[in-house]
Amino acid sequence: MRIIENNSLKIQLQIDQMKQLRAEYETKEVKHYTFYKDPSKPIPGMTLQESVNLDALSRYMKHLEDKYAEIKQAMLIKYVPVQKKADLDEEMLVLLKRRDVAENLNKELQLRFNELISLGEYKKAACFAASSPRRILQNMGAMNKFKAVGKIRGKPLPLLLFFEAIFSTSHAFRHPVGADLTLEGIKCGLSEKRLDLVINWVTQEKLTFSEEAGDVICKHADHDTFNKAKYLALAQIIYGECGLHKKVLLCLCKQGQIHGAMEYIQQFKDFSPDDLMQIITLCPQTELIRCLTEERNGKPPLLSFGLAILHLFSKNMEKVGIKLLQEINKGGKDAVERLVINDSFCSLERWEEMANVCLQKGFDKLSDDIMAILRSQAGVSEISEDGDTVNLMEHIFW
Repeated sequence: MRIIENNSLKIQLQIDQMKQLRAEYETKEVKHYTFYKDPSKPIPGMTLQESVNLDALSRYMKHLEDKYAEIKQAMLIKYVPVQKKADLDEEMLVLLKRRDVAENLNKELQLRFNELISLGEYKKAACFAASSPRRILQNMGAMNKFKAVGKIRGKPLPLLLFFEAIFSTSHAFRHPVGADLTLEGIKCGLSEKRLDLVINWVTQEKLTFSEEAGDVICKHADHDTFNKAKYLALAQIIYGECGLHKKVLLCLCKQGQIHGAMEYIQQFKDFSPDDLMQIITLCPQTELIRCLTEERNGKPPLLSFGLAILHLFSKNMEKVGIKLLQEINKGGKDAVERLVINDSFCSLERWEEMANVCLQKGFDKLSDDIMAILRSQAGVSEISEDGDTVNLMEHIFW
């Protein structure tokens, strides 16, 4: 009886405590949700003088409108209807079921795929990966399994079989093969000297190109001179798809398609003089430099002849620069004079510097011709129409 009485006392105390807490909570809730205000009382936060001031009341009205807009915006963002929550919960359940089904399918496919790899059925495994639902097995993990096998004497490279299978079926999917797999596939095909496969993949299949893929093909062009044009053409396609205009132009120049390169420059007018200087440094062809430094269709040259020559000298490409000067010198002193006078981007001091370089390289006549033209210019000046005083040597020291 004593134990029961003690327990009853404890329970009664707990009941009284809960009643007290509930009463306090209801009192706070009533205070919180009480929006009624006595209109006879002053506006909170305003003095009596401000409450009768029109400007002060307007400012307070603006404050209330801003606060109302803020609360309204918060309700649109932070709260959603109950039905919307129910729809989202149902959608989440559907997605979770799909995820479970996909995970089970992925495990099942991985098990069949690993079994084929372990049995040495690499061609079947490659076809199985290529035709897997939703391209589950077309990833870097599957590729690494084939890569780990390495080469088998007397049999095709398993890794190459994998890329042949996934690239040949890429047109059946809405999305192309990813950039990482495309790059690895191109590397594999080139390392196995299967340029024919790479050409087919790049020109016919649905792939995702990248700058790295184009760079890999360009490097092979330097080592295989017999197929250099094919490598450069493939790299040009990839660079074009990636919007890398400077590298497309470089590929055209390296292929000797100077006319096509000039048309490409006219088509994409975002090539700066520095870009063109970089092009002639990487591809120092005299025909290209002449086209860039001559008038074309009545338009001024894209590059200064004098600055281009000095740029080649600074890059230890004197032979190309001297060859261009020799070709100009064949036209006689008049041709050199026209070039010096009409080149508004290269100062006469830079031409004198060029003459000194020619003299150092043993081209005395060419150096003398340039210096004679410069000396003849020393006494020539252009009189302005307004009759202002003109410095006769200004055109030399500008």
